[in-house]
Amino acid sequence: MTALAACDVAPALSVAMRDGSRTEHEAAENSAFMSELLEGRLTAQAYADLLLRLRRVYAALEEAARELAADPLVGPLHDPALERLAAIDADLAHWAPGTDPDLVDSPAATAYAERLVAASSWGGLLVAHHYTRYLGDLSGGQVIGRLLSRTYDLPEGRGVAFFEFPGIAKPKPYKDAYRAALDALPLGPADRDRVVDEVRVAFRLNQELFAELAGNLDAYRA
Repeated sequence: MTALAACDVAPALSVAMRDGSRTEHEAAENSAFMSELLEGRLTAQAYADLLLRLRRVYAALEEAARELAADPLVGPLHDPALERLAAIDADLAHWAPGTDPDLVDSPAATAYAERLVAASSWGGLLVAHHYTRYLGDLSGGQVIGRLLSRTYDLPEGRGVAFFEFPGIAKPKPYKDAYRAALDALPLGPADRDRVVDEVRVAFRLNQELFAELAGNLDAYRA
């Protein structure tokens, strides 16, 4: 293969998804709300409000993933061991007991959930959101869980079920296999571009959710 031909080889889909969304990913990761939360500057209510919003997001994501479990694009990635809704409910029993998540006023979470419903129109769009949420949960999410446990002096086994994956013994091999499944999806160049574009959308929706929460930073500061 000549040097020119080598340059023409498209990167693996997982690499294109990661590299193509780097700017949006970093913006979401470095949001003012998350920075303050992870530095221990916010009250427990701040995390409770985040969980209440995430519940709406994961309810939509997991319903869509189950509906498309037989889809040739979604099927290779669909795994009930990844699902977070029950874990979020367990955590909300600690952080916000008695709160009805359906009554939470969150335009950002509602917009995110609506985008997930719309993404069900083509498996590739849902794959973009599936990757963005679950690979993040299996990666940086593990660190966040430990930080929250220390910051809020949580009782053993309480409040951080969201970051625990009892059905996945070893996250690193699992993530490697997940990326390999992504790379094997039957997608042409135009469809790959659509997937990468939707990953950018997913991170922007995350940014908007964090920005909404950041509007309450003064009230949340411990």
